[in-house]
Amino acid sequence: MKAYQVRYGLVKSALDAHTLGLSSVSHLLEECGFEVFTADATISDALDKISNIHFFEILKKWIISNKITHIGFSYRLDPKQALESFSRLIYKIENDELLSFKKNGCVSKIYFAGLPESCKLIEKEFGRKFETFKGDESPVETLQKLGVSDALIPKSIREKSIYDELRLTFGNKLINEEKQFHIYPFKQYNYENYGTSKDHLIERLSYARKLNQLPLTRVHVGPYLKDREKALALFSEWLKKLSKSHFLDIVSVGSSQLSQSKFGEDWGDFLNGGGVPFNNEFELKAIHEDASPMLVRAYSGTKKVAYIASILEKNINQAWHALSLWWFNQIDGRGPLSVQQSLSEHVETLKYIAKTGKPYEPNIAHHFAFRGSDDVTYVVSAYLAAKTAKLIGIEYLVLQNMLNTPKSTWGVKDLVKSRVLLRLIKTLEDRNFRVIYQPRAGLDFFSPDLDKAKMQLAAVTALMTDVEPERNNSPEIIHVVSYSEALFLANPDVINESIQITKAALKYYPEFRKKNSIYDIIQNKEIVAISNELWKEANILIKDMEKNVKNLYTSEGLYDVFKKGYFPVPYLWEGREEFSNAVNWTTTIMSGGVCVVDDKGKKMNIHDRLEKIKNLSVNKLVGSGNL
Repeated sequence: MKAYQVRYGLVKSALDAHTLGLSSVSHLLEECGFEVFTADATISDALDKISNIHFFEILKKWIISNKITHIGFSYRLDPKQALESFSRLIYKIENDELLSFKKNGCVSKIYFAGLPESCKLIEKEFGRKFETFKGDESPVETLQKLGVSDALIPKSIREKSIYDELRLTFGNKLINEEKQFHIYPFKQYNYENYGTSKDHLIERLSYARKLNQLPLTRVHVGPYLKDREKALALFSEWLKKLSKSHFLDIVSVGSSQLSQSKFGEDWGDFLNGGGVPFNNEFELKAIHEDASPMLVRAYSGTKKVAYIASILEKNINQAWHALSLWWFNQIDGRGPLSVQQSLSEHVETLKYIAKTGKPYEPNIAHHFAFRGSDDVTYVVSAYLAAKTAKLIGIEYLVLQNMLNTPKSTWGVKDLVKSRVLLRLIKTLEDRNFRVIYQPRAGLDFFSPDLDKAKMQLAAVTALMTDVEPERNNSPEIIHVVSYSEALFLANPDVINESIQITKAALKYYPEFRKKNSIYDIIQNKEIVAISNELWKEANILIKDMEKNVKNLYTSEGLYDVFKKGYFPVPYLWEGREEFSNAVNWTTTIMSGGVCVVDDKGKKMNIHDRLEKIKNLSVNKLVGSGNL
């Protein structure tokens, strides 16, 4: 078929609220010159009910009226249900004379995108009859699997993919040559407070810098067992093994949800949703003792936040405190507090943290990204958290930056977003406020193929060093996400090898970067121009907030920012009525980044966006009778 004869229809289950994956594929295909039709809510609902002839006819009419030849079906929920839904769709299409290609119908290709386990089930059922997408494909690979010939893939997409492909080539080479096994632990730390209850992140960073041992590594660690005592015993074994091996610098305790929400209470029949189920100060002290000389940190409570922070400070000498401000409460199902209560408690907790002299990590920007927010929101939400902390008296900010979020983000766009994030927040730096950069891979970035995941870990580490390539000690900390993330919780052996891969990538990538002229890619004029545009948009948004939101850098001001709709979260599940202005946006993946679009699917400029925010607020006042 010629390009103009092929028409793609993209459809998902109505049960799945996320659309960024579909919008990413849609834009890729459109850039190749294809017409693409994305199913609306009515069609998605009909798809879920196609066993009923009435609803099948609705889907059929949509396919025929749009002359769709290639159907992409996305189902990211339960794998067994995914197989059942896909099988039902195949049966209906293949037995319909107007749709089945075997019967001279219009549909010639059908594709499936979903969780790795779903793809396995479909491949087991149908063999290689249908292409499946697990989510770890590059833009070019995605298009090739969709049947797009190389001649139709635009130069712009190929050029943007070159950077990602080069880094993956580097990862492939590093893993195939087993370079990670030539990385050995460093055991020469001997400053006075090392491994004691007085140890401090800043002291360790300073000592590591002198010995040329940056970055420090931080890993989220924690087994899951239903039996609480057995889980704690196994965690103790893991900590001792990690401590003895000397690869890991900072252990981030993978706390149970119950530990965060009901510390010190009787858990009764409450289910432990996973993680380390500590529930008293004695258990925390044991964790600190088992982990030494590693620094230790654990996540904050979801209620009585300042109190839990003091408990962690007292018993594990908290390496740094992490707070989510707008998150880990009712709107994401992680805690009992309302957003207002959460903000109030978190701001009060920041005052406590400031008194301890410990660093603070805003665990924020990626939580907006999980709910469909755009790149501007990503950097500005982190800035607001950082400035709020500085004004309260926090001296050290651990700036976590989750790359590959969403995972269809292009590497060059991650560079842009990361550089603007750092540039923006470093404007706050002075002798009383220091920013410590800590990048990490995305939550769902890694492939379920462990060999590929190891290559991806090396590749994303290379990306981390390209954010500030002119700085020898950047980043200062790396949050190492273990390569087994897509399949199972990492045990000490996997954690140590993941750190070895990370350190090997840091060691060998500079030579690879130079040999392959990667500087020419990561410092080119287009990236500089896109970075300057994002910088400009972020600053315009911040200035508007500072002008129009009363007491912006307080719990009340931060609540109003969200309430007014400055931060789009179209995929927010709970609190959609309370934050109706925030969910009343459409975002999409365009050219490898996430942006806000208008009713016609065009990128909305920052001035139109501010005008919409203003109108949303006015309409609310009119509707409430207060105007």
